[in-house]
Amino acid sequence: MFGVGRSKADSGIIPPVALQQISLADLERLFDAFPDVVFFVKDRAGRYRYANETLVRRLRREQREQIIGKRASELFPVILAQRYETQDKAVLAGRIITDELELHLYPDHAPGWCLSTKRPLRVNGEIGGLIGVSRDLGRPDVRHPGYARLQRMVGWLSQHYGEPIVFARLADEVGLSLGQLERLCRRVFNLSPRMLLTKIRIDQSMVALAEGRTVAEVAQASGYGDQSAFSRRFRAFVGLSPRDYQRLAGWPARSRSRPR
Repeated sequence: MFGVGRSKADSGIIPPVALQQISLADLERLFDAFPDVVFFVKDRAGRYRYANETLVRRLRREQREQIIGKRASELFPVILAQRYETQDKAVLAGRIITDELELHLYPDHAPGWCLSTKRPLRVNGEIGGLIGVSRDLGRPDVRHPGYARLQRMVGWLSQHYGEPIVFARLADEVGLSLGQLERLCRRVFNLSPRMLLTKIRIDQSMVALAEGRTVAEVAQASGYGDQSAFSRRFRAFVGLSPRDYQRLAGWPARSRSRPR
């Protein structure tokens, strides 16, 4: 039916050797078409070698060449660059990061949640750099038949995020098993219920800090046992301490009372 004796090229099948010739530059151009995905490749020194147009725009640069050859410390504020470079070192040592929930702060200080994946890039068996993508956390799938049920759960979490949460009870309240709640939440929100709660807590914490509330007040309101536990968790996701974030948002660090 397809013709006897046709070559692989004629049949549309790309030989494996040809696939191996796809370059990082080709991938860079491919990812230029995705405004919600950041793509990058770094060498062993942590310098950008490839970066798609999304990263260029988010760094408020006009040309890709303004990024290539530079480290994170030359492109981001020090307190953010330290986070990125620490993560890069772990990946260059062999760690693989898959769909890790992260909050990125852009040059206008606007926060954006994303799921990041980073892998070592091997050249002749040796780690020669790293390759990564960070995709924006998309909007929930509102067309999914379980969306309305989960919206009730999200509404409840948004009101009670500072309280101890037992997810098995929460699943029972919406008429699901814990396993069903986990699967449905990932399908609709791309997050587990626990990750969704963490996102809500961090989002609310950033709002409160930007309004000038003290770290101690925000820690208590967010459901963390003490200020140090809250600070560790906040830094893990935002890359900044609560006080550093407050300074970035335009407030001096406050330790007594919030402004009135």
